[in-house]
Amino acid sequence: MVKKLLHLEGFVVFICTIILYAHFGGSWWIFILFLLAPDIAAFAYLVDEKIGSVFYNLFHTYAISLPILFGGFLFERPLIIVIGIIWTAHIGMDRMVGYGLKYPTAFQDTHLQKL
Repeated sequence: MVKKLLHLEGFVVFICTIILYAHFGGSWWIFILFLLAPDIAAFAYLVDEKIGSVFYNLFHTYAISLPILFGGFLFERPLIIVIGIIWTAHIGMDRMVGYGLKYPTAFQDTHLQKL
């Protein structure tokens, strides 16, 4: 039940960010182009699994994407708003399909499941 709830939570975040992006009037080709950009952090796994998990988790936590989004609205910076929305959408999409934060043991070990 908890796992399904976490997937649902990701789905809700993903849908809400799409609605927010549509309301904001952002370019959809930009949204699609950068939706997978946070996954670049996975290249840190080429160094080792511990460093890889740290970088991956930094790019896949709401604790960073949401303050960036809020700061964009607070300081009226459209580019920062777009970055925050797309970044948060990516995290929601990942959670929706079962990708979670990584443990330092292996890329496949996540807080949601073993991939």
